[in-house]
Formats: sequence, C-alpha cells, structure tokens
Amino acid sequence: MFDWKIDNNIQLELLEPSHAKELFRLTDENREYLAEWLPWVDSVQQPEDTVQFIEQSQKQWFKNQGFQAAIIVDGSIAGTIGHHEIDWQNYKTSLGYWLGESYQGRGIMTKCCDAIVRHAFDELDLNRVEIHCAIDNQKSRAVPERLGFIKEAIQKEAIQLNGQFKDQVVFRALSSEWKKEA
Repeated sequence: MFDWKIDNNIQLELLEPSHAKELFRLTDENREYLAEWLPWVDSVQQPEDTVQFIEQSQKQWFKNQGFQAAIIVDGSIAGTIGHHEIDWQNYKTSLGYWLGESYQGRGIMTKCCDAIVRHAFDELDLNRVEIHCAIDNQKSRAVPERLGFIKEAIQKEAIQLNGQFKDQVVFRALSSEWKKEA
C-alpha cells in the first residue's frame, strides 16, 4: 500500500478492501449527481460491486498497469483518482477521477491530478497523459484546463450517459511540454 500526501488535508491511498464500505457509501450518497457524467455508476448497486472494483484495481497495480487511489480529505474518502491502463509500448495513459458533490470547488482534484501527472512524467517516464470528459461536464473539464492540458479532439457520441450518446473532449499533456517545478 502507498500513502501519498498531497497537502496538509489531502492524501491518496491505494485502494484496498478496507476502503470498500466507505467508498460504496460515498458512491451511493452521490449516485444521482455522479450518474449524470459517469457511466459506471449504475453498475455499483451493492457494497460487493465496490469490493470487485477494488480487487480489479489491485490486480492493475500488481501488473504494473497503473493504480486507483482513494482521495482522502480530512480523514474521509472524498472520491477516487487513477490511471486507466498504462500503455507501456507507447508510454501513455489516461486518468479517471471523481469527487463527491460536497467536495467540489475546493481545488482538491486539481491538486491530485497535478501530482499524478508529475508522477507519470517524472517517475514512470511516460510521454503522454490524457483526460477524457463529457463535453458538457464543465467541472471535470476545468481540471485539465487549469493544469494547462491541450484540448486535442472532440469525439462525437463517444460516451453513453443515461441512455444517450454524448460527445467527449480529449485533453492531453506531453512530457516535453509539461511545466517543470522551479
């Protein structure tokens, strides 16, 4: 397990079974809010579904395909962040993330994404990181925009949300273009 301190109030913890109950509760309490933008929400109907997700994410970690982490804010799970599978042949990945509604608007996700992108470039030596968002999801889109990602493409009807196909925007950051810490 890793424990990654982002700031005095925020840390990331590799997802493990002990997170399942709290993570399911957060998902369930935010179901309507999350379902507007995240197609997987309807498939999480009971705590066992969260346990299965955590087991899959542990396999991802052990296979060196990236990680899924709980975002811990002031001691409570606020959401998750992680890699979609790392493509080691092409040195790229994409990130997925979400926060409970009450944690929105505090800069939490921007800080977490910044840390993970820096790690991808500086520690994993990846060349490209992408973030895909439903085109109308302004809160999710604001994260890569604040971090200086480049809007690279709009994929027509690339994501199905609530029975309707929606356009998706692809943002990218390249290692050669990424801002370096002073």
